[in-house]
Amino acid sequence: MTQTRTRPGVHRAWVVAAVSFVALVGAAGFRSAPGALIAPLQEEFGWTRGTISLAVSVNLLLFGLTAPFAAALMERFGVRRVIASALGLVALGSGLTVFMTTSWQLVALWGVLVGVGTGSMALAFVATVTGRWFVKHRGLVTGVLTAGSATGQLVFLPVIAWLAENSGWRSASLLIAAGALVVVPLVLLLMREHPADLGLAPYGGEPVPRPAQPTTSAARRALGALVTASRTGSFWLLAGGFAICGATTNGLVGTHFIPAAHDHGMPSTTAAGLLALVGVFDIVGTIFSGWLTDRVDPRLLLGAYYALRGVSLLLLPELFAGAAHPSMLVFIVFYGLDWVATVPPTVALCREVFGESGPVVFGWVFASHQIGAAVAATAAGLARDHFGNYTSAWWTAGLLCVGAAALSLGVRRPAADPVTAHDDVPAEAAPR
Repeated sequence: MTQTRTRPGVHRAWVVAAVSFVALVGAAGFRSAPGALIAPLQEEFGWTRGTISLAVSVNLLLFGLTAPFAAALMERFGVRRVIASALGLVALGSGLTVFMTTSWQLVALWGVLVGVGTGSMALAFVATVTGRWFVKHRGLVTGVLTAGSATGQLVFLPVIAWLAENSGWRSASLLIAAGALVVVPLVLLLMREHPADLGLAPYGGEPVPRPAQPTTSAARRALGALVTASRTGSFWLLAGGFAICGATTNGLVGTHFIPAAHDHGMPSTTAAGLLALVGVFDIVGTIFSGWLTDRVDPRLLLGAYYALRGVSLLLLPELFAGAAHPSMLVFIVFYGLDWVATVPPTVALCREVFGESGPVVFGWVFASHQIGAAVAATAAGLARDHFGNYTSAWWTAGLLCVGAAALSLGVRRPAADPVTAHDDVPAEAAPR
């Protein structure tokens, strides 16, 4: 066998996790940019917030719908090829925005190209990596990789907001394109597909042979998993809850917090800094959620996360002001801890219920997350255009979160073998 460790005592799974983390940091940074660019684009082109929000919605929608197909493509062609190609799409879409003159070009470039690119590096990628490389600490590593989304927001968003304000939004777009290209060599050089390729067992597990390459197309594999999963009530409960999760994070707060704060006299750079603080505390919250997922019923965790999020959103309209006062900082800390803490327990439930098809099924659950985000991004923009404020959007989101808590508590964990989906045809649900 070839050498099986990068150095004594370090399992190669940790190197793969580290490279995955960097790619996820970049993808999160690319996705966080639109919230900081809404005001500059509106000022230069005169587009309404509803028009600009449409491009953000297309981005969010494709970010989700691409995920299950990307997970299937990773099974067929390998993680390295898919992630490197996705980074190239992001660089192309972001770089070409500097030449746009009409709103449809914003939709095509930022919405379609960047949406598909970042969607290929979505959380289904996390499920694929942790499912292949980890048995021990799988929930914890899922939490750490998910926290990469928060770290990307932390690293990029204040810089993007500062560039947009001081050097123009085009400088911010070019920075994003350059950042995507920088990550490509790292992925190609250090990412590996399976532990078996290096003569290793997954971290904390027994050696397993590399799975046979799927004989059907990625589209058939992804759609087959969807057909099978959709026959179970648990899939719809998970998808419904995660749709509300997306609506209340990426769609509403991630896209509209900065312009909403700007409406109350807060500078965009200050609001971007607050949103970056969400990212700081999200790292803590998501990693802790991953640790809890290894020990606590994931359904109980999801119920608590959504209920607490709903309460905080109902209070948010009273907290906006021209400066970052203590009450707003409390909201930022709390919302940060809860931001994507929902991901580790959702991934765990998909794996428990759907077995080997768990990463692909989670891709579809994540697609519902982004459908919710896309609807919320456009709806909140239209509400702002119609009512002159975002109050109705915050209250609606808070009530939806209470519903998400109820949906999550209704998920049934399998008593026997999980539901599976074969490569060639959709499988029937395994007998319970």
